Amino acid sequence: MHGLVVVDRDQKVLRDSIIWCDSRAVELGEKAFDAIGNEKSLSHLLNSPGNFTASKLAWVKQNEPKIYNQIDKIMLPGDFIAMKLTGEITTSIPALSEGIFWDFKKDEISKDVMDYYKLDQKLIPEIRPLFAEHGYLKEEIAKLLGLKEGIPVAYKAGDQPNNALSLNVLQPGEVAATAGTSGVIYGVSDQLTYDPQSRVNTFAHVTYSPTQKHTGVLLCINGTGSMYRWAKHNFAPHLSYAELNHFAAQAPIGSKGLKVLPFGNGAERMLNNKYTGAQLLGIDLNIHNQSDIFRAVQEGIAFSFRYGLDIMRENGMQPKVIRAGKANLFLSDLFTQTFVDVTGVPVELYENNGSVGAALGAGIGAGIFKDSADAFSQHQLLKYVAPKNALAYEPIYQNWKAQLIKAL
Repeated sequence: MHGLVVVDRDQKVLRDSIIWCDSRAVELGEKAFDAIGNEKSLSHLLNSPGNFTASKLAWVKQNEPKIYNQIDKIMLPGDFIAMKLTGEITTSIPALSEGIFWDFKKDEISKDVMDYYKLDQKLIPEIRPLFAEHGYLKEEIAKLLGLKEGIPVAYKAGDQPNNALSLNVLQPGEVAATAGTSGVIYGVSDQLTYDPQSRVNTFAHVTYSPTQKHTGVLLCINGTGSMYRWAKHNFAPHLSYAELNHFAAQAPIGSKGLKVLPFGNGAERMLNNKYTGAQLLGIDLNIHNQSDIFRAVQEGIAFSFRYGLDIMRENGMQPKVIRAGKANLFLSDLFTQTFVDVTGVPVELYENNGSVGAALGAGIGAGIFKDSADAFSQHQLLKYVAPKNALAYEPIYQNWKAQLIKAL
């Protein structure tokens, strides 16, 4: 969502993409937040420019002026893929909001952000509706892919709005979650609300329009699946993830006091852009084994979701159920149950993921489906998971939270 790709007039990439979790521009973003004004930035849903795309572009301007002066257009990574397919460079309001270029109150590119960073508005691609034709598959690309020339690119979205679409999370009050490399809770709202500390962020949802201002309130945890992958590769590289999940389930609730802070993948928005590093706390060499470590990792990730969800609750998001695709960490029955027990919110699991969302969105945009209801006519619930160990987990979570606060 928040990456940066820059190309010249010949559509040649000028530098490596700066990916979504790259923290190099955090300090620039914080200065912009203060200069524009905290209240103004937040109330216009500029989210504190932080380490989002606009700040990354400002970093290039400041540190790589020769490259900046060659830029013809800037893009999110998804826009770049569409450019390679079609030869056209376009964007949308949701994409601009993901880059912190969009002023929600004025429904236009943010003059405050562009003026503060002294960015040239000509760098912004043509804005088209999200569900619209953003170009057609070029002949040479069609041959390369074994597809038909002229297929429309009719939808492109950030991974989290797209994941929400895949789960039919389109109306205010509906909430989606994912736990891949990063962990996200994403709730749809029709209110231009914001967190006073910008720990959770608001973007234009896929259903956003000037007359229907559906926004997506996004909590992001950088290190969820990446934390689990690290533990696997360092403690049990010979085990599959399915075996790892079974292994973790052998340990008791609370992992015999072992705690994991899974924040080792860059500055965390929900921790006020602080970086604690991942931490394993309370290891007892006499009682802890691999099962305890893997359960503690899953519990620590679930606890981080609870910590973030409580921030969302402070800001008016009160989910009664959370929808998730049966993928990544939600493939683990242990993690799913722990997530539900710790947050106190039931989870509905579906056989969906972001690729399904992209296909459905493309079908809606190309007119293959009459509307979103038609697109989700085959949407079937796989499993409903209700809390069953909430009371047991509450004191364990509060102890974990106290450790996190110490680390901050």
